[in-house]
Formats: sequence, structure tokens, C-alpha cells
Amino acid sequence: MDITERFLNYTKFDTQSAEDSQTVPSTSKQLIFAEYLKKELEHEGLDDVEMDDKGYIYATLKANTKEQVPTIGFISHYDTSPDCSGADIKAQIVRHYDGNDILLSEGIVSSPKRFPELMQHVGEDLIVTDGKTLLGADDKAGIAEIVQAMVYLQEHKEIKHGKIRIAFNPDEEIGMGAHHFNVEKFGCEWAYTMDGGDVGELEFENFNAASAKVSIKGISVHPGYAKGKMVNANALAAEFAKMLPEDETPETTEGYQGFYHLLGITSNIEQAKLSYIIRDHDRDKFEDRKRFIQRCAEQMNKKYGEGTVECVVNDQYYNMKEKIDPQMHVIDLVLRAMQEVGVSPKVKPIRGGTDGAQLSFKGLPCPNIFAGGINFHGPYEFVSIQSMEKAMQVIVKICELTAGYND
Repeated sequence: MDITERFLNYTKFDTQSAEDSQTVPSTSKQLIFAEYLKKELEHEGLDDVEMDDKGYIYATLKANTKEQVPTIGFISHYDTSPDCSGADIKAQIVRHYDGNDILLSEGIVSSPKRFPELMQHVGEDLIVTDGKTLLGADDKAGIAEIVQAMVYLQEHKEIKHGKIRIAFNPDEEIGMGAHHFNVEKFGCEWAYTMDGGDVGELEFENFNAASAKVSIKGISVHPGYAKGKMVNANALAAEFAKMLPEDETPETTEGYQGFYHLLGITSNIEQAKLSYIIRDHDRDKFEDRKRFIQRCAEQMNKKYGEGTVECVVNDQYYNMKEKIDPQMHVIDLVLRAMQEVGVSPKVKPIRGGTDGAQLSFKGLPCPNIFAGGINFHGPYEFVSIQSMEKAMQVIVKICELTAGYND
């Protein structure tokens, strides 16, 4: 089975995670794919293949050298984003993309005018959707690349490598992927998530992240007799939202700039709820942002009465850079591997987070490598077959170079 067939098989499974679920994994349909993946790993001859009761899959490719070599790992998540349907995905291949518009289905076009990233892949074979679902390259492309790399290493025993561990997990898209990851069982000195974007991307800086849940209590009174009595939670929700800087949102920021992102509002006269995420690469600025949104709630309470507004802020993950910086050999190996397989490295900060960020703070240094997918979380998502092949080659080369690594 080649990497294309493997990936296309994976897209047939709906593995969408769910934000408000209290179960692990957040959706039972993720376990259907996990079971399939476990059997595939066993079929491909990997050792120590196991899946725990939460859907976390671990497996081993045994070392083929007697040298003392660090145990390293590769990780990808198998859930897809709640932002767009992952059911009944109709993937299609555009051979030798010519740079023109791609007709996904009747009336739905993916155009380089809207998505200029397409022009970076002229002449390549692109896997696209029919414009009605996401594709799932985030992160089933990463899984396909890891599995294919393990198969390749088994078929090319002349490539010496140490013990390689791989793991696949649910619920990354809702920020829960690393929460139940068993770092001790994984048993690696360091690892890599294959969860980045276009070819060459290497990321070991990410946002510090928190969520903020704002609850507003109103008082409902007949509007004809409401003067001096009604407290309209709808209006207070709008007022609260306006207190946050308009130029510090995802729509207005880039690079290292942080933001407040209003995910959603549910409201009526008596009650309103606002859901935010808070992001910043700089830890001090991140802490300032959390304090600011709390002060906004305090100001509202001074104006409308204590207990009118409650703001609960919870940290989600932190910038992995502080854990990677002391162990830059982890990055140096990737840079060398990319160069040796003909990939130009593109080191950049993640305007988001990966499981690797949380894992780094759990004692497993874990930067993020490209998986090749573009336009994640939407119906215009695509991945180049050649990009997936390059990612697979990078994995193989990292394994080979690690065999020659001296601590």
C-alpha cells in the first residue's frame, strides 16, 4: 500500500471531535477508526501495538542496531475539527495541478485567487474535497506519513536506526489530545508531532493559551414597565465584547502578535454566555491579557452590581520554546534531515498549539514538523501527495540520523 492509498483509506472514517463532550474520546466514532488503525499497525508488523480504553494507540519499531541510540517518537492525532463536517468525505485527486481553478463540485471552486497557496504546488498531485466537508489531512496525513515511514524502514534494513515509538491520539482539535497521553509508557527521550502545514515547516514556538468563560446575569421585566428594573443580559454581553481591543483579534494580528478571540455568544434577557480564547507567544503579555479580561468583568460589576458578570479563565497550554531551547539538538536533527532530503526548512512560530506543546511540559520535548496539509478545518483543505512523501522521507532520515547521534 502506498502513502496515497493509506491516506485515502483514513479519510473514509468520520473522526470529528466534540467541544462540549464529557467523554474520552469526545466522540465514540473516533474509536472506530482507532480500532482500524490498531489492526493496520499489527498487519504492518509493528511490535507492542496497544490501544488503551481512551483510544490512545502506541506501537514500536524495534531497533536494528546494537549501538546505544536514543529512543525517539512520532505522534499524530486522528480526530478532525468540530469546525466542519468530516462525514462522508469525497476525496479526489487532481493530477499535475496546472495552476487554474479547481472545480470541487458543481458551483464550488477552489481558486488560487482566493487561496494563493495552490500556486506553490503547480505540477504536483493534489488531494482535495468536493467542497462540502473538510479533508482530514489535519492530521491523517501525519498518520499516513508515520506509518509509511515505519513500513519503509522495515523494507530497507540497511538503514540503521534505534528503537522508534509511534503514537496516535484523539481529541487534539479540542485541546485535549495530550491530557491522557502516557509519556512514561511512550518511553522516549524526545518526539515529534507530524501536525504542521506546508512543506518545510518546523515549529517549536507556539502560543500560550487560555480559555475564558464569561457569564452575565440579567433581570427580565415586561418591557412596558422595565424602566429602572430590567437588566438586559443581551446588551451587557455586547458591552463586554466592546471592552476588548478591536485591533487584538485573529482578524487583525499575525506573527507573534497575540489576541482575544470571541468563539461564541448565547444570550437572552436573563442570561448571556460569552466564550473566548486568549493567545500570546510572550508569557508576560499572556498573563497581562488574562488579568485584563478579568478587570473588564470587575468594571462591569462596579457598574451593574456585584455578581452580574463572572469570568472564569483556565490555562490550556504554554509556549514549548522554553522546554525546547535547552535541547536544541532535537531541532538540529530535523534541520539536517530536511536538508538531506531536499526540503528547505521554514522555521516559524505556530499561531496556535499542538499536542507537542503540552507534551513538552509533561517532560517530552516535542516540536512540530510539517504534514503537508493546507487550508485546515474547512472544505477547501488540500494536501499534495508529493508533500506527504517528503514528510515521510524526513521521518526516515531523522531515524537514520538519530542512530548516529552522540549525547
